[in-house]
Amino acid sequence: MGETRRCPYCAEEIAVEAIRCRRCRSRLSVIDARGWHRDQPGRRIAGVAVAVARSLALPVGAVRAAFVLATFFHMLGPVVYLALGLTIPFRAEGDALLDGVIAEARALAARLWDGPGGAPNAPWNGPQ
Repeated sequence: MGETRRCPYCAEEIAVEAIRCRRCRSRLSVIDARGWHRDQPGRRIAGVAVAVARSLALPVGAVRAAFVLATFFHMLGPVVYLALGLTIPFRAEGDALLDGVIAEARALAARLWDGPGGAPNAPWNGPQ
């Protein structure tokens, strides 16, 4: 059997990897990192609400309602939804969309910096 620890709520012996206690069903960690991806059953538009709900152990309907309510506060709902959509990876083992965009931007900047011949251009010293 693997390593065990005691539940802080009921003192039951549980596995170290456990997220919930088998006996009292208490949540042992705040965020479940295994649920932090968008490719999950029940996703609607981009899967952000389901990913947030699963990782924080909240009802999906409550998270969706929170995004809708946040829309009435300076359009915060769509902004947060878009930001999370860019940063939460689609698959559990995959990279986030923003990581790919940053990698492409770095590659483009490196190609522009190196110039057509491959040698670095002279640095720009500002206006003369």
